[in-house]
Amino acid sequence: MLTGNEIRQKFIEFFESKAHKHFESASLIPDDPTLLLTVAGMVPFKPYFLGQKEAPCPRVTTYQKCIRTNDLENVGRTARHHTFFEMLGNFSFGDYFKREAIVWSWEFVTEVLGLPKDKLWVTVFTTDDEAEKIWIEDCHFPKERIVRMGESENWWAAGPTGSCGPCSEIHVDLGPEYGGDENSKIGDEGTDNRYIEIWNLVFTEWNRMEDGHLEPLPKKNIDTGAGLERIAAMVQGKSNNFETDLLFPLVEEAGRLTNSKYHESPEKDFSLKVITDHSRAVTFLIHDGVIPSNEGRGYVLRRILRRAVRHGRLLGQKELFLYKMVKKVVDQFAIAYPDLTANLENIQKIVKIEEEKFSNTLDQGIQLVNEQIEMALQAGKSSLDGEITFKMYDTYGFPYELTEEICNERGIAVSQEEFLAKMEEQKEKARSARAVIMEKGQDSFIEEFYDKHGVTEFTGYHSTEEKAKLLNIRQKEDGTLLLIFDKTPFYGESGGQVGDHGSISSEAFQGKVLDVKKQKEIFTHIVEVVSGEAEEGKEYTLTVDSKYRAAVSKNHTATHLLHKALREVLGTHVQQAGSLVDSEKLRFDFSHYEAMTEEQIQEVEERVNEKISEAIAVEVSHKTMEEAKACGAMMLFGDKYGDVVRVVHVPGFSTELCGGIHVENIGHIGLFKIVSEGGIAAGVRRIEAKTGYEAYRFVEENIGMLKKTAKLLKTEDSLLLEKVEKVLQEEKEKAREITSLKDKIAKQEAEALYTHALEIADVKVFMAKYEDKSMDDLRKMIDFVKDKEENAIVVLTSTFEKLSFAVGVSKALTGKYKAGNLVKIAAEITGGKGGGKPDFAQAGGKDKSKIEEAMEAIKKAIKENK
Repeated sequence: MLTGNEIRQKFIEFFESKAHKHFESASLIPDDPTLLLTVAGMVPFKPYFLGQKEAPCPRVTTYQKCIRTNDLENVGRTARHHTFFEMLGNFSFGDYFKREAIVWSWEFVTEVLGLPKDKLWVTVFTTDDEAEKIWIEDCHFPKERIVRMGESENWWAAGPTGSCGPCSEIHVDLGPEYGGDENSKIGDEGTDNRYIEIWNLVFTEWNRMEDGHLEPLPKKNIDTGAGLERIAAMVQGKSNNFETDLLFPLVEEAGRLTNSKYHESPEKDFSLKVITDHSRAVTFLIHDGVIPSNEGRGYVLRRILRRAVRHGRLLGQKELFLYKMVKKVVDQFAIAYPDLTANLENIQKIVKIEEEKFSNTLDQGIQLVNEQIEMALQAGKSSLDGEITFKMYDTYGFPYELTEEICNERGIAVSQEEFLAKMEEQKEKARSARAVIMEKGQDSFIEEFYDKHGVTEFTGYHSTEEKAKLLNIRQKEDGTLLLIFDKTPFYGESGGQVGDHGSISSEAFQGKVLDVKKQKEIFTHIVEVVSGEAEEGKEYTLTVDSKYRAAVSKNHTATHLLHKALREVLGTHVQQAGSLVDSEKLRFDFSHYEAMTEEQIQEVEERVNEKISEAIAVEVSHKTMEEAKACGAMMLFGDKYGDVVRVVHVPGFSTELCGGIHVENIGHIGLFKIVSEGGIAAGVRRIEAKTGYEAYRFVEENIGMLKKTAKLLKTEDSLLLEKVEKVLQEEKEKAREITSLKDKIAKQEAEALYTHALEIADVKVFMAKYEDKSMDDLRKMIDFVKDKEENAIVVLTSTFEKLSFAVGVSKALTGKYKAGNLVKIAAEITGGKGGGKPDFAQAGGKDKSKIEEAMEAIKKAIKENK
């Protein structure tokens, strides 16, 4: 019986024997702004399917990490739902098509995996006679076990328009005990758990036009996917994915950490499976650079992690446990993903921090639920609204099951139907907003140009001037030209580096290059006409602005040094999350879960400058991916896959895959200065820095400001810090004196209130209006009165800066009068809002002319005991 690891390895070896190139799994963070996460095995190859990039080789095979959360609530309840899963795939980019894809899938399933042929079924698209014929004639598959299915099951499309095509799927029949009878087939009612899909072959061969009709694609592609977890279950004779050797060790570890046993009860099994699945997803998401947050990928991670912690609590585990699951996940999957091991400590740290936060949330949630129950009982209700239970879950992350449990103990009903209705409403909104995996396609001009001329030859690594033939001219609405040449020394914007500037000239034409864009290795020069007219077919001199390029190159090489220094100072979890390199600065975004300290920023800056001072020559080479990995190359932006990759190496320090322009020696960078460090999103930090002359200017400007500051404070430059500390100390002393005076004034003002105190309904009521009191002043006056009086209500208002009200109620009276209720009366009358605790509340208002009316309304409320 094959293990999960053996199945994964044999799949790759099988397709390598069919001339496929093995590409390692891409990150769960896709290089695609339309997708939140890598949701399918084909996502890393999307640019090749769309024609945005030329595929590095025509045949590819992978095992790809994937995350899907659209069926999150089913995870743990069913045998085959997962958040994280691995997709085995083989792909053809305009090479082989249906026959090879079908025959090879059949060969692997029956001969390598050894699944019994008589237990296999196949589906094909309703009109796909070709696929059915291949199954019957080339695979000798019985026609009676081939089922034709419609578009909802066996048709794949990028969207309403664009590339699309039929599918063919392989299913395993688990037998009548899982649904149906001897005469049942795929698609029959009640057989969903019987016929298990293990392989999907997508034949992308059509282009759906705007009017709905189909046109053949010039290049037909193959996109296949086989879920490793499902295949392992079928090969190992398990009806449940969680009982395979891929996942069951995690189930056992979850049981050990929560003092639970698998198969003890359905409820416990459900929770153990959730913990198993989610711990794997959490580990891989954090490993790939996702940090818990309240939006985007971080929210997906946070939701999965908290769901796992919740199920630990349902199993009775109140101590932190999930971070301990990480080690078991790493041990289990390090064979296929060896880089997990080096990141173990960091993953555990992030999980533990988030787990601690949520444990506090659980405790807070219990308090909030009890408060909601009290409010419901006071209002004479016998049940808790579904709106409340859903808000507790969605806003506070508090599990419905715990809300229900607390309500049962307090004898108040809670409607699961209302809660589920709200959940479905949220899911529907999410479904409506969900982006399709692929958009409709690429600009037809680029495709046509590529088919006619091929790619632009880039000579800019070794040259800043080139004679080139103009192949195409287009004009933009603003009058600038879009020029494409047969070759160019101009770098096209990519990998965070901006495009080169420069000039294009001939005897009849002069143009200024404003920018250069690159698409499918075709370089488009954006040119402002200086004089003359450009003409296709003519030869031109293309000259790069060397000074501009040199400044950009310094910043680009500095990002490599910065990345390495950050990983040394902060940890190997640091990964690039974006960059911008131009002539004035560099901007570097990276994954990290907390703000850098001043000491860490200084240490990073010192390491980079120390390295620059060594004046090490930069080495650029071309290696196979295996050779690049062997020398420890970091994979950043640009083409991650390819037979040959470009490696930028600073001996003894940094090695990265990069297609950008760099300095020949890091000593040319001159000076590196960090300008700022801050957060741009949860778990993502940004450093901005300058190099060379721009760094010198920045330092000089700051020195100039220090000199001016010293002059203003009438001290020497060397004594500036001492002088500032002295001034700050004097300011603190003055502030203390002012506070003391204010307290005395507040006491005097509070004592003055006694001269016109009221007696309403046996309560001492103190009311006053001011024009110069802050809210803090009003609070101090109220506290003074409350400290002296056990039976008092204080109502104060001030128009200082804005209209404000403050109400205080002695503790002994809060059973009858609530400060929050009283202050709301004033707020409503004057057009404002406010609230607070029973003994103190505050509010703002808008209409100052209604202050008297508000005060009278409060008097009336006190009198009537409202």
